[in-house]
Amino acid sequence: VGFIALAGVAAETGVVMLIYLEHAWQEIQARCKTEARKPTLDDLHSAIMEGAVNRVRPKMMTVVAIMAGLLPILWGSGTGSEVMRRIAAPMVGGMISSTVLTLVVIPVIYALVKSREIR
Repeated sequence: VGFIALAGVAAETGVVMLIYLEHAWQEIQARCKTEARKPTLDDLHSAIMEGAVNRVRPKMMTVVAIMAGLLPILWGSGTGSEVMRRIAAPMVGGMISSTVLTLVVIPVIYALVKSREIR
């Protein structure tokens, strides 16, 4: 159950990151078109920085809110805590790795794919 919930959150944040990256890249491409020049790798990198920076705070707020809800479940010792711990533990670890994936890995892969299109 924890993995299913984690997969949903990770997929949603990854898709939203891609939307922000693509939107920033399209804005820079439109600006380059009005300036009658081709986009460069520097333009791509600035678009990626702009798109990724716009998602840092919302992603971190999501992670903090989910972790704040999961840590008491993970540390709880009441009735049914053994079952809930098995749900909360993968979610805590997964939220940390999902944050790294969303904020670092996805922009890097996006840069690699789009840089091939530029060349």
